Amino acid sequence: MTDELALFQRARQEVLGRIADACARAGRSPAEVTLVAVSKTVPPERVPSAVEAGFTVLGENRVQEGEEKRPQVPGATWHLIGPLQSNKARRALETFSVIQSVHDADLAVRLNRLCDAGPPYPVLLQVNVDHDPSKAGFAPETILDAVETLDSLDRLEFRGLMTIGHAVARPDDARPTFAALRAVGDRLRGQWPRLGSELSMGMSDDYPIAVEEGATIVRIGRAIFGERPTG
Repeated sequence: MTDELALFQRARQEVLGRIADACARAGRSPAEVTLVAVSKTVPPERVPSAVEAGFTVLGENRVQEGEEKRPQVPGATWHLIGPLQSNKARRALETFSVIQSVHDADLAVRLNRLCDAGPPYPVLLQVNVDHDPSKAGFAPETILDAVETLDSLDRLEFRGLMTIGHAVARPDDARPTFAALRAVGDRLRGQWPRLGSELSMGMSDDYPIAVEEGATIVRIGRAIFGERPTG
């Protein structure tokens, strides 16, 4: 066993243990939570060891980086978790199994138009819960206005919602954001049962809080791969 593989195995044990503890506090099963290992900026040669260690669902922020890594990393499922420009929509559909960052109705319409015939393509709707001007996403108070348009898109499977929280001083300070996304989901499904129950929220600093608040997908980078390069 290589040192790198052992490192990833320890990281996976630690992260899954913290997810299990959070689930126990919330009266949930750990089987309800999908771990997405965020490999953005990680050199492609490191990622196969992570997959071997059990991190088989990988997340990328950029379409181009996913395109470059996917052929080099067999055995993984890829999620796009970063912003998607409409001119890269077709490439994203060809590269990723799930797009978590559908930030408005126009992008959803474009993806639906580009989808090939076959099973509906799974997406999550990104909600800007905190009204952060630096982040994309549906406004939580107006997302219902998009339902008529979204419901007409038969080539997409709307699995649920995603949010990117703002930076906080303490992990527990993120709790209102996560609780708010859960509330948006509950309200939206009451009007639009087609929306699935997935809630993608929580990252390395605060994912146990997200799990306590109902996250079904957590997106973990630094706690698995270490600090990102800067500059």
